[in-house]
Amino acid sequence: MTSQPRSRPLIAVVGSIEPDSRITPPIKAADGARAACRALGGELARAGCDLAVFSSKPHYAEPHVVEGYAAPGGEGRSGVVFAHVPRQRDLGFALPEGSPAELRTVRDSSTEWEVSFYRTLLSCDGVMLIGGGQSTRAAGVVAMSQRIPVLPVAAFGGGASLVWANLDKVRNDTLDEDISLLGGDWTETSAADLTACLLRQRDRRLAARRREEEGLHRRVVRERLGLGVAVLFVLASLVALVLAGDPGPADGRSLATLVSAPLLASMGGAIIRNSFEANARGLLAAVRGLGAGLVSVFLYVASQLLALPGLLDQLDVRRLLFFVIPLGFSSGFTFDLVYERLRNGGTPPSLDPPPGTTTGG
Repeated sequence: MTSQPRSRPLIAVVGSIEPDSRITPPIKAADGARAACRALGGELARAGCDLAVFSSKPHYAEPHVVEGYAAPGGEGRSGVVFAHVPRQRDLGFALPEGSPAELRTVRDSSTEWEVSFYRTLLSCDGVMLIGGGQSTRAAGVVAMSQRIPVLPVAAFGGGASLVWANLDKVRNDTLDEDISLLGGDWTETSAADLTACLLRQRDRRLAARRREEEGLHRRVVRERLGLGVAVLFVLASLVALVLAGDPGPADGRSLATLVSAPLLASMGGAIIRNSFEANARGLLAAVRGLGAGLVSVFLYVASQLLALPGLLDQLDVRRLLFFVIPLGFSSGFTFDLVYERLRNGGTPPSLDPPPGTTTGG
């Protein structure tokens, strides 16, 4: 079962915005990227999100996003900035005076930043990527592989633009209009539009999770109901052992008991077998079990009549039920083998005649 969604989405911020010759494709419009980070931070605050950040160095995107996020700006902007760092390291974030935001340092037990970084990504509700290099691209690939909503801002190049290209192939919870928006040039409305795009992805992901959980719940209910019905069928077939009359000439009641008991066991066996399959269809399984049991039981009874022509003159139903009920159950439980044998021209396996009977007229 999946965990309950947070009341405030936690968005991880990843990327760098300073030109670097080692980054391919190169970072574009660094000054515009810094302003874009501040604008995105403000929109994330207005949207009621919390932030997860990993570095306060100015060439990374995080401090500029936090600057916009923590700027005093009225009601609805209160939030938390979670600064994730390995132990024995510090971050230099300083929120402005009067900021409604709160800064919390979260130290990871590992001394390696990669462990803290990727562990945090997997716990977030979304990942925003701006510029950056290989680490940014790797973060985007990890997020996409786990179907975490991702917001690669392709307008400023870098690893984020590569993630955008990959997202166009993977899609996850993005639509055509989202891909077009993520790959567009930066405009005055981009910050609000991109933030809304990220939150729409989250909403679709949560809706998909709810559908998965509801489907799982329905499957569990169907399985339990099917197993309950199967147990009732098997118990009903065993009741026939108690209700079977004394030996005597065959009549409608005795023949009905002789036939119906193994058929009930056969349907029960088929439903139990079907409950172990991924695509459980109890009603279809019961029908198949009924057919397999009918064929197996009638062939068995026919073989006994051939061996004992006077069997119906002195029919001992209770004794025969000890043979035909297990035969019916096994035929239902292995109905696929029964049908395969019939297609190959054989007959289902039969049991030996009841003890105490003799062959002949």
